[in-house]
Amino acid sequence: MTKRVYLLGLFLLSMGAIFFGSTIGSVDVSLAEFFSILFHHSDDTMLATIIWQVRLPRVLMAYFVGAALAVSGTVMQSLLGNPLASSYTLGVSAGASLGAALIMITGVTVSFIGSLLLPATGFVFGLATVLFILVAVRSLDNQMNNQTVVLIGMIVTLFISAVLTMLTAIYQDYLKQLIFWQMGSFSGSDWETLRLFVLTTLLASFFLWREANALDSLSLGEEQAMMVGVEVKHLKLRVILWSTLLAGSAVSFVGVIGFVDLIAPHILRRLLGATHRWVIPGAALLGGSLMVIADTVSRTLLSPREIPVGAVTALIGAPFFLYLYFKKRSQIQ
Repeated sequence: MTKRVYLLGLFLLSMGAIFFGSTIGSVDVSLAEFFSILFHHSDDTMLATIIWQVRLPRVLMAYFVGAALAVSGTVMQSLLGNPLASSYTLGVSAGASLGAALIMITGVTVSFIGSLLLPATGFVFGLATVLFILVAVRSLDNQMNNQTVVLIGMIVTLFISAVLTMLTAIYQDYLKQLIFWQMGSFSGSDWETLRLFVLTTLLASFFLWREANALDSLSLGEEQAMMVGVEVKHLKLRVILWSTLLAGSAVSFVGVIGFVDLIAPHILRRLLGATHRWVIPGAALLGGSLMVIADTVSRTLLSPREIPVGAVTALIGAPFFLYLYFKKRSQIQ
């Protein structure tokens, strides 16, 4: 099968996941009713209100968050030469979690930002964490060796996680809120938030896609990449920052959701090979589909109660992570 056929299949999977997620819930909607509401844009019935105001914003937010995380994970694995790497390796998740936790605990409000204060703070903290790690890495290793980046990233992530654990223990009144946010949720998604996040995702993904040829060269080794004219150090900085924007925005808006950025890239490389021109859009399509399916499971499995979507992805992703880890060890041995 050609790469175009695979991408077409992934696109159809995406459409199926979106339709599936939009029609299933505490109130089921038939496909006929869904398309009638969708194309007539009616909002004067209960079903129409459910679709337009609740289901579609939530499903589309889940889709684009999954796409953003998958694209971010794809390029970070290529950049660091590590199949277990992701933007979370660089502390994005931990930094964003710390920023959001401080807003929840202190109750700080800023009138002109309103409901965007929490995601904005989470993103700023996530980005600040990555910048701190990059400065630390460059001070230790001017060439920004992959192993140095991963090591410093993991150390900072563990330190921030310890701070979060202390905050959770001290502020027991906010325990449920903090834990639920750290496991991720798409409840409360709206069109305003969705538009902002979609714009961010498309912009960052486009600039990463433009780096496809350079990433292909880098996957053959840094020396090979420099021989064909790739400025490796500048490439790493650009890719890390765009990947951070993708992952940091996702975490900031919906909380911490792991493993999608680990699973999608590996499946796509088996289907489409290592060429980033194909893998990046493929990862976006597959990551979005997986996230919509996971979110649908999270809100319907124990309906009317909702399971944090991060718990659902972890149930799938943790065994997958172990499989990759032991596979890599066996290859080294």
